[in-house]
Amino acid sequence: MHDPATAAGRQAARLPDAARARQIANDHQPVRGQAAPVPAASTAVPARHEAPGPGPHDARGRSDTRARIQEVAVALFAEQGYEKTSLREIAERLDVTKAALYYHFKSKEDIVRSLVEDYFGQIDALIAWARTQPASPGIRSEILSRYVGIVAEGDEVFRMLHQNQAAVNSLATAKNRGELFRERMGALIELLTGPAAPLEERLRAAMALGGVSVGWMFFADQVPDRAELCTAVLGIARDIAEGGPAAGRAAG
Repeated sequence: MHDPATAAGRQAARLPDAARARQIANDHQPVRGQAAPVPAASTAVPARHEAPGPGPHDARGRSDTRARIQEVAVALFAEQGYEKTSLREIAERLDVTKAALYYHFKSKEDIVRSLVEDYFGQIDALIAWARTQPASPGIRSEILSRYVGIVAEGDEVFRMLHQNQAAVNSLATAKNRGELFRERMGALIELLTGPAAPLEERLRAAMALGGVSVGWMFFADQVPDRAELCTAVLGIARDIAEGGPAAGRAAG
């Protein structure tokens, strides 16, 4: 399912829950009718160019171009399918030459790999941060809050991967994806419960994390207020992880 999107997630993570929910939703509101994996960059069409030029802002320019390539690629993969989309079409949508596109990505598979690596990078950053914090209910709550933010940022990517799962799951880069995801979820579960937690607590943590993804993916395009959805998903995830009202109702 982390660049401007990562920075927005970090800024949102410092806000109170309600404000963070509104900011996450506002920053990542998709354009209806067009799938977008990351918050949209400038809508202005850049001048056609052959390759990024040198300069003091060259690194940032490469990062912005990379993000825009990912955004356009995900939109096209969602619109017409991964297999039916060519690098030439991506370059044409961006109004750049294929040489400029090849500077960042040599193939469509490279683009998909980068999307998955960015998502894993966000999870890794969350895990690294959480491991520096003292175990407490507040930190556990914050882990869930930041995870909701990551899922909210990447929902268009996840949706595209689901729509094209037959094609993308056959890629060489997909071979270890499930194992890598499982490792990261295992680390988050341990951070939410502790290393020696009983099975029931670990199950609640796993169901809370899984429920965030399922709930967001299912309802993101069905509700007018993504901030409200963000708040609801986070509240229910916390209830499940902590064995609160939602878990009690399920048990009853």
